[in-house]
Amino acid sequence: MIIPELPGYLSSLGGQDYIGLIIALFTVTAGLSRPFSGKLTDRWGRIPVMVFGALVSALAALLYPLISSILGFLFIRFIHGMSTGFKPTGTSAYVADIVPADRRGEAMGISGFAASLGMAIGPSIGPLIASSISLDAMFYTSSLFAFLSIAILLGMKETAKNASSFKLRYLSISRQEIIEPKVLAPAFSMMLTVYSFGVVLTVTPDFSDHLGIANRGLFFTVFTLSSMLVRFLGGKASDIYGRIPVLVVSSVLVIMAMSIVGLATSQLSFLVGSFFFGLGVGIGSPTILAWTIDLSTEQYRGKALATTYIALEIGIGLGALISGWQYGGDIENMPLVFGSAGFLSLVAMVFLIVYNRLNNHRRGSLNDQ
Repeated sequence: MIIPELPGYLSSLGGQDYIGLIIALFTVTAGLSRPFSGKLTDRWGRIPVMVFGALVSALAALLYPLISSILGFLFIRFIHGMSTGFKPTGTSAYVADIVPADRRGEAMGISGFAASLGMAIGPSIGPLIASSISLDAMFYTSSLFAFLSIAILLGMKETAKNASSFKLRYLSISRQEIIEPKVLAPAFSMMLTVYSFGVVLTVTPDFSDHLGIANRGLFFTVFTLSSMLVRFLGGKASDIYGRIPVLVVSSVLVIMAMSIVGLATSQLSFLVGSFFFGLGVGIGSPTILAWTIDLSTEQYRGKALATTYIALEIGIGLGALISGWQYGGDIENMPLVFGSAGFLSLVAMVFLIVYNRLNNHRRGSLNDQ
């Protein structure tokens, strides 16, 4: 809801040179908080972690109108990142707890659909409120929605079997508590494929301008809508046909999308690429989360999901950083920028195929014994 208005808001404070930090600071905090949210999800409970994430979002939205300095804005933005660092971890673990194992993919698809719906509607509501009422009203409305989320959460039943009251020692994180080794395969796959999302976030606005698209958010609108179309089907297909075969299809779609966008010379081809990108992400996202849960134990489910989300933050961050360097303000570099993203998705596809064959071979050997 507030993202479209934040660059202008920061500029009004005199912070035009720091606009790039709006997403960067948020992402850094989200990544840093993942290990804590994973441990707390397992020890403190799913609901407290979700409530904390939503509460951070609610309070941050209330604070934006009160600050008048660039430093204050950037500090709130940094803190705001904890909302994303906590809420999705608790949500995914909760969903995994309440659905049968053979419907995890479908359930993650439903959860992802709801998230996509919010992300599709929010950016259109926020600017409307800001222009028709005031910027402060937009921030307060955003906060209200977060508090409504908390009201729903407080009416839900905790599902973590070993949940206990909060203890300060839960905030002490050892090296062994950061990464869950059992889910390194889906985490690695996630990192490679979401690199493309970091690329898209960074360079598609300029590419839209170059192609004469008046609405710089049109690429994201098409992407979000196509992603929503297949989240149910993608997650459910992974329950029926297996996680890895569906992820291979997802990788192929992302490779196609990056190729089409990178070579786009018209608005139509650019948006066709966006459509295929949404299909790839919509199929892959719930499937990777379901695969992560498959490989994890119930006791460390939060830690496992946090591991995959850490990989997500790394992938997006690297995509944004490297693509910005490759682009360098020259549209002629777009084939290289998107080609690199497509190549990493190709690496992900090869990794998945090899991993699947080795796993099948290992199972066959055990059965022979």
